[in-house]
Amino acid sequence: MPKTIQIRDIDDEVYAALVRRAAEDDISVPELLRREATRLASRPTLKAWLSRTGRRPSNIATDDVLASLDDWRGEWPDAGR
Repeated sequence: MPKTIQIRDIDDEVYAALVRRAAEDDISVPELLRREATRLASRPTLKAWLSRTGRRPSNIATDDVLASLDDWRGEWPDAGR
């Protein structure tokens, strides 16, 4: 059986953004929120996803990743300017 959810104390800017997004899809704000709630509920949490995929947070430093990407990409075309 469908349930009703009420959200209080939404900032005016947030509500205005929801109205704009709903208008872009030619739907109401409640329909937009219903779709987003359905999408959110269907996605696993980060913890569940990591557990299911067997992945673990990495201890590789960001600088190492960026250096590897720079090596892989090569020089930037405008590096000489």
